Amino acid sequence: MTQENTLTFEEAYSRLEEILEKMNSGKQSLEDSLSLYEEADSLISFCNKRLFQAEQKIETLIKNREGDLALSTSGSAQTEDFSPSTYSTLKSRD
Repeated sequence: MTQENTLTFEEAYSRLEEILEKMNSGKQSLEDSLSLYEEADSLISFCNKRLFQAEQKIETLIKNREGDLALSTSGSAQTEDFSPSTYSTLKSRD
């Protein structure tokens, strides 16, 4: 994919949806279907890469009961990996 450097995750995902609709229509020639499949494969790889990068960046700061950041033994803020269950717990507090 030549535009991968400027493509956003949302644009790539939207294009994947377009490709899926075209392929499910059954109106594409074999050559067009292969071309769409190759583009979709590239878009899926791009989206997976972006999701992995985002997952690596998302961390939840752990606070103690007083609302202060809990510090590790090295003095930096304690963090934990993002998990959907943590997110849903945080959302329910709003």
